[in-house]
Amino acid sequence: MNFNVSERYNCVVIEFKGNVMGGPDAVKLNEKLHELIEEDRTNVIADLGKVKFMNSSGLGMLIGGLTTMRKAGGDLRIANATDKIESLLVITKLITVFKHFKTLEKAVQSYGNSKEEE
Repeated sequence: MNFNVSERYNCVVIEFKGNVMGGPDAVKLNEKLHELIEEDRTNVIADLGKVKFMNSSGLGMLIGGLTTMRKAGGDLRIANATDKIESLLVITKLITVFKHFKTLEKAVQSYGNSKEEE
């Protein structure tokens, strides 16, 4: 698994590629999220459009990221989940935990809409 980090308006997009299976990748992601928190950038979108496979450790990695960002006063939202990944989120009921969006644009807009509430 690799991930690229980019800035979009008022949030950070982490684009995942390949197989998301936790392990050393979870450590890399956690380190990156803590760097973002130090920079006061806590609105994160996980773009899953290029993920081929995700196991339970990969899901755990996303949950850990969500918890980390929420504790810091932000959020981690999901965009572009493939049908396969979305069905995994439904089966595990994590679809109710994460805010998820069909497109990256809608996920980015969701942060713009929620800024007034904060």
